[in-house]
Order: sequence, then structure tokens, then C-alpha cells
Amino acid sequence: MKRLTRALITLTAVLACATIAAAQNSRVVGQVMDREGKPWPGITVVIKSDNGRTFTLKTDKDGKFTQIGLASGVYTFTLTSQADGLNFTEPHQISGDETDITINLKEIAAKQGAPTPEQQKAQQDQASKFKDMQTHFLAGRAALDDWDAAHKTLNATPADQRGPIQDKLAADSKTAVAEMQLAEQGVQPKDVKNHAVVWSNLGQAYDRAGQPEEAADAYQKAIDLQPNASFYQSQSTALANVAVAQTDPKIAQQKIADASADCDKAAALDPNPGLATVCWKNLGIVLSNKGDFKDAAPVLLKATQLNAKDAQAWFLLGSAYTGLITPNQQGEKMTYDIPPGTTDAYQKCIDLDPNGPYAAQAKQSLDALTAMAGGDAMSVGLRPKKKK
Repeated sequence: MKRLTRALITLTAVLACATIAAAQNSRVVGQVMDREGKPWPGITVVIKSDNGRTFTLKTDKDGKFTQIGLASGVYTFTLTSQADGLNFTEPHQISGDETDITINLKEIAAKQGAPTPEQQKAQQDQASKFKDMQTHFLAGRAALDDWDAAHKTLNATPADQRGPIQDKLAADSKTAVAEMQLAEQGVQPKDVKNHAVVWSNLGQAYDRAGQPEEAADAYQKAIDLQPNASFYQSQSTALANVAVAQTDPKIAQQKIADASADCDKAAALDPNPGLATVCWKNLGIVLSNKGDFKDAAPVLLKATQLNAKDAQAWFLLGSAYTGLITPNQQGEKMTYDIPPGTTDAYQKCIDLDPNGPYAAQAKQSLDALTAMAGGDAMSVGLRPKKKK
């Protein structure tokens, strides 16, 4: 039936381009015949006009249906029956006072030709592979969801009790990788969309498993098939994790540059600044967690430039700047070189969300910066306190 629907696309286009007559109060009288040419009762008939108006009917014991009040024009008739596995669509022109329509599934099947045994087997194999692929994909997603749930409890668990949770995280990530790999093997070669979805989920599985290089490669395969802002964002984080694991500074810098380029590409594909802001923040967080504040600061600054109302981005930027503070011993007195913008970043975090999750930490950081200023001691980027 699907092949018939595709064959009638050209007919639909021709009819849609035809001159539409003035609106009339037309009536359609129809009958549905089953695959053996007999009247087919209990079939749902959905009649949809080209302007979206829809009528839903049921065939009677003789397979007949009637609908009044139709304006002249092209209508799509869709026949469905869940019990019989029916889902068939074809267009019809309605005009005049009454239009008679007979949809004989036996004649239609004869015209399009019954599939050969080889074709039937190929269709069955394809359906079986899709079902297997779907089963593995859902199993992989379940493992990823379990990993996420367990990970949420990890930080709230005392260190001496984390062993079982960490074991579960390792098991869930291993299961997710294995299931997504099997799912990818089951996707049909021409099914680009599902290939991209499975590869991106396999990238997530590798992320959970602590395999950032494999994750970045998986995201790249998804991007090659179907460029998507979220794929670029995920790959950026994976590349950042690859960078911080490098011992060669040149390779690390190249990976950071690639991760930054991914954030730019995400921004280009999605005009909403929120996703690109998250991309830059994630990149900054990975670099900061590894103590690379020099590379973290500019990418976090980019996040605040994209979304100046993101309190978390300002707090992270202030933290990165704080990591770049350098002490200077001057006799018995210690002074500190504080990067310009450090206090401003913390203050903006507080102003944007005074009662938010980062405000208290930002206030503590500001107090610490004030103490570092040492009264009249002038530090770069920080004004000395006024004397009373």
C-alpha cells in the first residue's frame, strides 16, 4: 500500500495545481472493499481537505460511508484499521452535487503487482532488523538513564560508601556502549536520520565510559550524517576532555581549538544563544576542573558575551580569573596580581541572581579578594578600599 501512496504523489501534485471550482455543498458516497474484493465494515475513513479540514467516519456493514457538506476540491482519503494492519491513503477530486468513490483494495493490489517471494523475504528481514535495532537502542537508552540517576547520588554519598555506585556506573556505561554498537549495526544503510541518532547516543555512552576520543569520533559520524547544533555541543565537551588528558601541549591546544570551533558551529546552526552558551560553559568547566584557567577564562568570557544574564557563566568566569591570581612577595608583605574583571564577574553573578546557587560562593570570593587587596596595596584589576 505504501508503494501505491508514493506512486500517487504525482497525481496529487497535478490535482492540487488544478483550478478549484467555486465552493459547493457536495456529498461523497463511498465504499471500501477488502483485499478479497468484499465490502469491508468497521474501517476508519479520514477525509482531509487541502486546507486542513478533517472528517472522520466508519464504514457500515456493507463497507459504505457518506459525508455531506464538502466544498469542491481535492481531498485525501486515509483508511486505517489497527486490527487488520491497514493504513492506506489516496487523493480524490470532489465536485458537483455528489461524488461516488469506491476504494477496492483487491484491485489496487492487483494493479501495483504483488511482491515476489524474494521481495517479501527482504521486507521481512528489514522489519526484523529494525525491530532488533530498536530493542538494542532502547536497552542502551535505559542504561544511560540508569547511569545518570546513579551519578546524581554519587556526590551526596560519603566517600567510603561510593564503591557500589561507582561499580554500577561502570556497568551501566559498558552496557550502554555495547547496546548502542549493536543498534548501529542494525540500522539500514540509507536510514541517515537513525544512523545519526544512534551515533550521537553512542557518543554519550562513550562519554559515560570515560572514553572521550571514541565519543568525539562517534559525534563526528553523527555530524557527518546530519549536522546538528547539539551534536557539535557534545563533541566540543568530548574534545575538551581529550585535550586535558594530553601530555603534548601542541596536541592539547589543537583539541581546544577544535572544541572552540564546535561551539561556533553550534551557534551558527542554532540562533538561540542558550545552546552555544552551554557549549562554551562546558568547555570552560572541563578546562577549569583540570586547572587550565588560562584556556578556561577566554571561553567562559565568550559564554558571558553570548548571554550576559547567565549568572552561572559569570561565576565560572570569576572562578577562572581567580585561578590566575599570582602572589608577589615584597619583603614581609604579600600582594596579589588579580586579573581585570574578576570582581566584576562575581558581582554580576550576585546582581543577576542574589538568592541563586552561586551567589553565596560569589560573595565569599569577593570577601577573599578584598582581603587580598591588603588595604592600600594596589592589585591589578582591583581598586583599593577607600579610607574612612
